[in-house]
Amino acid sequence: MKVTEKHNERIRTMKFSGVYPHYVSKVEKKGRTVEELHRVMEWLTGFNENKILQLIKDQVTFEEFFNQASLNPNAHLIKGVICGYRIEEIDNELTRNCRYLDKLIDELARGRKMDKILRTVS
Repeated sequence: MKVTEKHNERIRTMKFSGVYPHYVSKVEKKGRTVEELHRVMEWLTGFNENKILQLIKDQVTFEEFFNQASLNPNAHLIKGVICGYRIEEIDNELTRNCRYLDKLIDELARGRKMDKILRTVS
């Protein structure tokens, strides 16, 4: 499935605070914790729990969220399909970063081991 400009624009302007509760609900429903969610988010973005909560309070968009992030150098190892899109084929950087986050949260909710989610190189 090809990512459209309309789709990219919608992601760019979407509020992180509007999506965050869905992330929490998704992982908790599957027996994972908010602490694990924050660990995954910190691995990808460099944001600790306090920063995540501040970004929620500030009502930042995903564009602002990822502009402030320090993306993990191993983020490119996140591959596969999420929301109908093959991550490695997404050419818009912001949309790809959002899908990285979606994929990690999906893996957490599905019970994948943390070292696999965080792409720990053995």
